[in-house]
Amino acid sequence: MHLTARSRRAAIAAVGVLTTTALAACATEGPPPSDDLAKAQAMVQQADKANAQRYAGADMQRAHEELQTAERLNGEHKYDAARRSAKAAAADANLALAQSAAAEAQASAQELAKSNETLRQEANRPEGQN
Repeated sequence: MHLTARSRRAAIAAVGVLTTTALAACATEGPPPSDDLAKAQAMVQQADKANAQRYAGADMQRAHEELQTAERLNGEHKYDAARRSAKAAAADANLALAQSAAAEAQASAQELAKSNETLRQEANRPEGQN
């Protein structure tokens, strides 16, 4: 198969366009996600300290895994993917904190209701009975 000069130029141009496109795609990575990683680390640590694992274990596990993924991707200079993973880790940690706070509030409300019922029973007990 013989290529004419015109065909060769077209093939070279096509390769050039593909190469330029591939290089441009690599060059579009944003800056390192330092702020997003720091926020994610802080959120995960805050959730750990709040013992969110107790009420939201799956969300905390996912937050830790996403944070590890973000740190790995950042080290590989895959900044956009690292940023997405860091934001996902922060969101999972935030969700775990909210679920933990809600569960603790519900437990407190139940304890308060139990205490109120005990007081009500004491108040309704006839005098002279202990």
